[in-house]
Amino acid sequence: MLLPDKHITFAESLLGLGYFVLDNLKSPATIDQVWRNFEKVRGNEYPAFHSFDNLVLAVDALYAIGAVVLTADGKLKRDEVRKQYAAN
Repeated sequence: MLLPDKHITFAESLLGLGYFVLDNLKSPATIDQVWRNFEKVRGNEYPAFHSFDNLVLAVDALYAIGAVVLTADGKLKRDEVRKQYAAN
């Protein structure tokens, strides 16, 4: 479920959901705001069903690899320091 395979498409995997989260974190947002954004596009732009639990797991994986960080007020944001290293 974490990675796509023969029976799980990229959109159905947690990796695909994590990509959605990173792609939509233009500014810091709470997990609830990310969920509401996902609910708006689910079915139309995003073809797979995911529960809120899956979203939390995807955010946990992103946090574990250092792709997102928590701000002082509890919002998620992309880790700009890692983004700079990746660009070099």
